[in-house]
Amino acid sequence: MIRFAVTVSLVEQARGGPFVYWDDLAAAFHEAKELGYDAIEIFAPSATHVDRTELRQLIQDTGLQVAAVGTGAGMVVHQLHLCDADESRRNKAIGFISDIIEWGAEFNAPAIIGSMQGRFDKAEGKEASLRRLSDALKTLGKHAADRGVPLIYEPLNRYETNLFNKLADAAEFLKQEKIENVVLLADLFHMNIEESNLADAFRAAGKLTGHIHFVDSNRQAAGFGHLDFEPIVEALNEIGYDGYISAEAFPIPDPSATARQTIKRYRELFPR
Repeated sequence: MIRFAVTVSLVEQARGGPFVYWDDLAAAFHEAKELGYDAIEIFAPSATHVDRTELRQLIQDTGLQVAAVGTGAGMVVHQLHLCDADESRRNKAIGFISDIIEWGAEFNAPAIIGSMQGRFDKAEGKEASLRRLSDALKTLGKHAADRGVPLIYEPLNRYETNLFNKLADAAEFLKQEKIENVVLLADLFHMNIEESNLADAFRAAGKLTGHIHFVDSNRQAAGFGHLDFEPIVEALNEIGYDGYISAEAFPIPDPSATARQTIKRYRELFPR
């Protein structure tokens, strides 16, 4: 069964980004519970920022789970990424993500690598950066496997990375490089920019689809833009997707309205 999630950001430097809830983790949990969500996706500054005892209590009190944990603060706050030509900084990036993996795994939540994948520069070329990305994903995928969770890799649009922009290309890379325990995050906003057909992109990625950011064409709540969701739902049914669909959306007009609109659309598209 597809499960419903919503995002919360605790990273001050990311303020203004596409996250539904901000700052108050407890408030996000309680409102999400009231609205009928199954889980919260957490974007935190570091692996130590969230009090683990508090988080366990929130999970117990609400019955919600942690859908995933983001690593993007490594880039946003520290400018760390996996393709850095500087080995010491690259190792710091791997260490930052490893710590997030361990934190998330305590709550059965996989870590997401999005902006921390980095990009290649023309001086070095793409091939060298892809070798570094492959090595890092293999290391981090094993680290996640040892802790009982997958690792999630997110193709981004061309304005955010020049590595992989389409699901099929990223899926082929994982297969060719024999990268284990790594699945793909399909973000409908990025896909709307890069994919010629979103439903076919899901079919091409198939079982490697491990997490979905479910937003509309304008990165607002599903239903506030012009995406045609029905073919997407059909494709997800065809590939047997049963993971989380998570709202990583701008809180327009406000977080509560965005969360309410999203869960309304979730229920229309994925009736239980």
